[in-house]
Amino acid sequence: MIQQIPLNISPKELNKILEDDSSENPFIVDVREDNEIAMASFSFSVLHLPLSKAATWSGNIEELLPKDQPIVVVCHAGVRSLNFGIWLLEQGITKKVWNLVGGIDAWSTDVDRSVPRY
Repeated sequence: MIQQIPLNISPKELNKILEDDSSENPFIVDVREDNEIAMASFSFSVLHLPLSKAATWSGNIEELLPKDQPIVVVCHAGVRSLNFGIWLLEQGITKKVWNLVGGIDAWSTDVDRSVPRY
């Protein structure tokens, strides 16, 4: 069956995967805007694709994302990332997409309290 909507992943589940050296780390895409990244960022590497600038990156999205690696999409609260994840699946760019439930806000409260909330 082809995945039609992103799977949910909690901040704690994502953190466990990122800490587990034996698992394949997912590729993480942050769709928040520049000012949001400046306020609160993850401590790990992400590809920053602000949705307001989609016209600049959407034409070569296939070159920016891995085809054989799960993708976790993140935003502030999990809504924009869910919509972006649906779009990715509709484009057929990747086969497995997860949405970080609660976004960086939930990451801040559930995993890393050093990340500022906004």
